[in-house]
Amino acid sequence: MKNTRKILSAVLCMILALTLTLCLFGCDVIENNETKSESPATTVGEETSVADEETSAKTETEEETKVAKEGLWENATYLKDMTFGEGSKTVVVEVKVGDDSIIFTVKTDKDTVGEALIEHSLIEGDESQYGLYVKKVNGILADYDIDQSYWSFYINGEYAMSGVDTTNIDTGATYKLEYTK
Repeated sequence: MKNTRKILSAVLCMILALTLTLCLFGCDVIENNETKSESPATTVGEETSVADEETSAKTETEEETKVAKEGLWENATYLKDMTFGEGSKTVVVEVKVGDDSIIFTVKTDKDTVGEALIEHSLIEGDESQYGLYVKKVNGILADYDIDQSYWSFYINGEYAMSGVDTTNIDTGATYKLEYTK
């Protein structure tokens, strides 16, 4: 029974990963009567080839940026959807600041959401008696002591009753870290 659950869980994870891949890579952009495939997510460390000189002439910000590097996003490490790591578990986390958001997909063998994000330096914070107090997400600072801002943590659209460092990874769950003031 235990092995059946593990196999079922692994199959569900593969289906979820395949579904996400199809959603991310299945979008086509039609430009000048030509269809060009663009990927909204990039795997860290993955090299891409340039199809033509027109595409290579575009700067990275024109070609790949999902959010503008302005306002709170000015200090962001990443401005587009990204995929990190390798592992048997997949964690998808939306980072929302104002009206803009990006998605981090983390493949990991870690047990908690916090461990998976820390592993790739996507969050930083201070340890407290209540656990990790997240102050930076994607390089963006939210510090209640400075300007009454903080990072809200949501699981499946509901405000989390646990911190990222104590929330076990559920590959079927959706997670969000939202800048709140």
